[in-house]
Amino acid sequence: MKSPLFFLVVFLIFPLTYSNAQLLQEKNNFTRQDTLRGSITPEREWWDLTYYHLDIEVYPEEKSIAGKNTIQYRVLKPYQVLQIDLQKPLQLTKVTQNGKELEIKHDGNAHFVMLKDQQNIGEINSVIAYYQGKPREAIRAPWDGGISWKKDNNNKHFIASSCQGLGASVWWPNKDHMYDEVDSMDISVTIPKGLMNVSNGRLKSVVDNNNETITTNWHVANPINNYGVNINIGDYANFSEVFKGEKGDLDMNYYVLKDNLEKAKEHFKDAPKMMKAFEHWFGPYPFYEDSFKLVEVPYLGMEHQSSVTYGNQYKKGYLGKDLSGTGEGLKFDFIIIHEAGHEWFANNITNVDIADMWIHESFTNYSENLFLDYYYGKESSAKYVIGTRNGIRNDRPIIGQYNVNHEGSGDMYNKGGNMLHTLRQLIEDDEKWRQILRGLNKTFYHQTVTTEQVENYLSEQSGIDLTAFFNQYLRDTRIPTLEYKIENKQLKYRWTNIVDGFDMPIQVLIANKTQWIFPNNTWKTLSIKSDTIKIDEDFYVKSIKL
Repeated sequence: MKSPLFFLVVFLIFPLTYSNAQLLQEKNNFTRQDTLRGSITPEREWWDLTYYHLDIEVYPEEKSIAGKNTIQYRVLKPYQVLQIDLQKPLQLTKVTQNGKELEIKHDGNAHFVMLKDQQNIGEINSVIAYYQGKPREAIRAPWDGGISWKKDNNNKHFIASSCQGLGASVWWPNKDHMYDEVDSMDISVTIPKGLMNVSNGRLKSVVDNNNETITTNWHVANPINNYGVNINIGDYANFSEVFKGEKGDLDMNYYVLKDNLEKAKEHFKDAPKMMKAFEHWFGPYPFYEDSFKLVEVPYLGMEHQSSVTYGNQYKKGYLGKDLSGTGEGLKFDFIIIHEAGHEWFANNITNVDIADMWIHESFTNYSENLFLDYYYGKESSAKYVIGTRNGIRNDRPIIGQYNVNHEGSGDMYNKGGNMLHTLRQLIEDDEKWRQILRGLNKTFYHQTVTTEQVENYLSEQSGIDLTAFFNQYLRDTRIPTLEYKIENKQLKYRWTNIVDGFDMPIQVLIANKTQWIFPNNTWKTLSIKSDTIKIDEDFYVKSIKL
């Protein structure tokens, strides 16, 4: 999660205009490391992740980590080289299989393990990757990623990981590509006594090591994406409640710094409200087996699966600010609502390639709108999402470059949310729209998906060919512009600034009556009984009266 406010601030400081030449230059600046990180290499494609056991010790005073990750996999086709990713300055010190130490060929952050045993189709095999060192320190988490080594107000260690975009290999060795989610995972973290580590899934045990350390053991029963895995270490207090959800009882656990316990008990009431609204719109919470947790951290927050992190200072809005500028954004805690919305879009439905990150961020941006809709009505929600248009830059396409770990424009947030709000108008039937959103989460339950899969699903379920619609909003930077003129009670209108085939209908108000018009790139004429029209603001378009 890189917030829309962050992208807006960057834009104001460094305004960008992307010509074709600049986009080409950006494309040509990709390196071999970008390709090794962002593509499904031959050394990745032959094996399918089935299980991880990450077993590490964290040394807060030294700001270092040491340990191992057991990587279990199913052989899809014979191959003898396996790629493991781990970013410098961490060191992959050893990899073994069946007790045999294996040769490793290091290539930057990609490490190619030469397997000795024959890899036969269908077999379940494993390697153990040992590593150590001082991981990259996050300076301004979550945007730059790494480990945040902080202290709380009582001078106790307050530590957390965040790695969206940068990759989980910034702090642990793994198959660091979005396309292959591990089926289940154990996370064992050894830390100094007096602290607690909170990770994903359910806490299975806390072991006293009879020295100055304890080990927390967490189990994740569901598939999980790499950047969703986290550690959160602090002097935590815990409280919980049971949410009566669509799939039964869901335990919701909250871990906060002890000094903030009473404050959190009041402020975190937004969490069950979120769960009720999002189960209504998106279907059952996707990880009942792993519970839901909200965990306080020393940075703003992130959508770590079943272990959503929180650092919004117990304020409404985004650090007390309304991103929409309308007042509607102060009706909820932005981090609780936005980051938890990612449980459905990012954690349940995950993009195959980071270029399609809009699948995570556009739908989750839009979830803020739907939260307001559920509790405050359509007028409130529309006002909010329309207000966020002030943060749209239209600097470059929302979809990034494929196979090089490249995100598209930050417009995937506000523009993406407004795109989906526009699509809701085209579908018209709100219950049909709700069922489409629920169907997305059911159809692609615990799957990694491409933009094309999502586009095709929405076209099929809506009964509308949305090809040009998505080309316009995801792959082009221009805002569709309705040009019109009124002469002698004749309305003439057409679309400009559009991709080929864009012919989106739009609602207008004529003589106090709402009606649809059907523009394309050629002039159309309609007899009207008024000298003025008003374009429905729920559509993300511009209009020009000639």
